[in-house]
Amino acid sequence: MRTIRNRFLEARTARDIDAQVTKILRGLGNPTGPIELADVRALLQLDRQYYSSTNDGLLRELISKAKVAGKQVIARPTLILDIVRKFDLKAFWVPDRKRIMIDEAQPKLKWRWNETHEIIHSVVPWHEGAMMGDTEYSLTPDCHEQVEAEANYGAGRLLFLQGLFEEFVRSSKPSFDLVQDSKKHFGNTLTTSFWRLVETLDIPALGVVGQHPHHDRHEIDAHEPFRYFIRSRKFLEQFFSITDTNVFAMVKSYCSWKKRGPLGQKELILTDENGDEHVFLFETFSNSYDIFTLITYVRRHEVAVSVQTRVSRPSL
Repeated sequence: MRTIRNRFLEARTARDIDAQVTKILRGLGNPTGPIELADVRALLQLDRQYYSSTNDGLLRELISKAKVAGKQVIARPTLILDIVRKFDLKAFWVPDRKRIMIDEAQPKLKWRWNETHEIIHSVVPWHEGAMMGDTEYSLTPDCHEQVEAEANYGAGRLLFLQGLFEEFVRSSKPSFDLVQDSKKHFGNTLTTSFWRLVETLDIPALGVVGQHPHHDRHEIDAHEPFRYFIRSRKFLEQFFSITDTNVFAMVKSYCSWKKRGPLGQKELILTDENGDEHVFLFETFSNSYDIFTLITYVRRHEVAVSVQTRVSRPSL
């Protein structure tokens, strides 16, 4: 299992994507609650269809008349199928058709995020040339990861209503209860709510998602024990040497054997890049499929130094 890590965009790129998200939210009347993706598609005049990554025939039929970069795909029927497999796509955007294709083989809970991700591809001007590969159909992995990071950023900003989510996060102390509250308020999954909370926090914070350290230990890769490794900006700046294995050992040290609900919390020490120690609160929760650990800054760890006082005896 390859660990997925969040990436932060350059400020200019983030501003440009935010401008596109602002236009969408304004067109929807600046909603304050969960957005309806059907309304977004209607606003942008987008089409949505489903395909199955496990059914080659269905995918070929759906794309047979589509164009990519102005060329008929039918000239090479396996073109899109090749790219879907190469990058393990869960959804994709066909620009010339203004069509979003969603892999129905994915769990339904993921469809909302996957569709929004493709909506962002559709409105970011420089993404159209990169969709389904460059003009030679050979999009490099580095370029692909950058484009995907940009679409993920925009999807998060759209589904969590930009500044409204920042206000929501600032209204309470960071905790897993706040993650669950944001899930209900904005109508998104637990995982996306957890991810956005960690990235939004203006303190050193880390979020990890993975398998249970006790029940699933025989299936866990010792080098990459988590599925997601999400850092706030300040954590990335001050604690970038903290590794997956460091964190996994800490979580395992206090995590209970329960399979669902709160699994425990504990204050533990992490060392920053200057060698200074800091106290973080580790809080772990299981939804029975994954365990989520929210790690937030508490205070600097002050080492107590004992001072021995020498008492002189009076002379006789």
